[in-house]
Amino acid sequence: MNIGPYPLPNRVFAAPMAGVTDRPYRRLCKAMGAGYAVSEMAASNPRLWASEKTARRLNHDGESAPVAVQLAGADAQMLAEAARYNVDRGAQIIDINMGCPAKKVCNVACGSALLKDVAQVARILAAVIDAVEVPVTLKYRTGWDPASRNAIDIARLAEASGIAALTLHGRTRACGFTGQAEYETIRAVKRAVTIPVIANGDVDTPEKARVVLDETGADAVMIGRAAQGRPWIFREAAHYLATGSHLPPPRVDEVRALLLDHLDDHYLFYGDLGVRTARKHIIWYTKQLDGGRQFCERMNALDRCIEQAGAVESFFAALGERSERLVYTSTLH
Repeated sequence: MNIGPYPLPNRVFAAPMAGVTDRPYRRLCKAMGAGYAVSEMAASNPRLWASEKTARRLNHDGESAPVAVQLAGADAQMLAEAARYNVDRGAQIIDINMGCPAKKVCNVACGSALLKDVAQVARILAAVIDAVEVPVTLKYRTGWDPASRNAIDIARLAEASGIAALTLHGRTRACGFTGQAEYETIRAVKRAVTIPVIANGDVDTPEKARVVLDETGADAVMIGRAAQGRPWIFREAAHYLATGSHLPPPRVDEVRALLLDHLDDHYLFYGDLGVRTARKHIIWYTKQLDGGRQFCERMNALDRCIEQAGAVESFFAALGERSERLVYTSTLH
């Protein structure tokens, strides 16, 4: 599929996740087979653009095209200005967040709270699309709560406004990340519009990617939590969709090299702060493995990047003496 003028190599994408999909993580996901990756959401408030945190979120140096930046906000003109600001700094696609269920986001009428105000949704879409010449996409949920699903109405409005593609998470805001995603609404949205539709929610295995595409008719799937500590899920799912066959599980030595490379990139990106921000990634990789929980307890006490990377290398070296390949299971449910 394409988003605007950009052809994408496969139908398996990396979802934007706050505090996770920074530049090192996006580069990792693309290297592991993700056909597309979107940045973690960046604030549209111009007072925050100069902050170190926001500056990192807008850093795309060395990232392969297309560079997609997700913006969060409630004010149409502020979002439009943020879109222009990001395009001037290399963004090739602007994604609007109307799906985040976090209270701190919804309490300021951003994220999925916008789904309660269709008129404001229309103003935001029109303002951002008019502000930039790059494709604008929308990520949203099926509605505010199960009693007020309005995903079809939003989809038709988005298409009429000029949105280039939709990503729909199969939960309402009230659902958060609990229960199971439902795909009937995504299927109905796909039937209601002609622009590309990307299905999101609980895609955690190659087989599930196939099931979701078949059930929804969507053009692609987007994987979020299931890729945390398992970035090879992108190549596994893309291979399975293309061939119907499975790739073998990753080798211990491959995962060790993969994680150490990710840590190197992470430390370069964050500096000394990286020892703290890398902990969650290391835990995701290791907590299910033999001796992983004990390792994580020891690793969390380390406060220097070089010590942290050394501990990871030693853990996987010892693990490799006991096993050739790794087996991970989904922890979404």
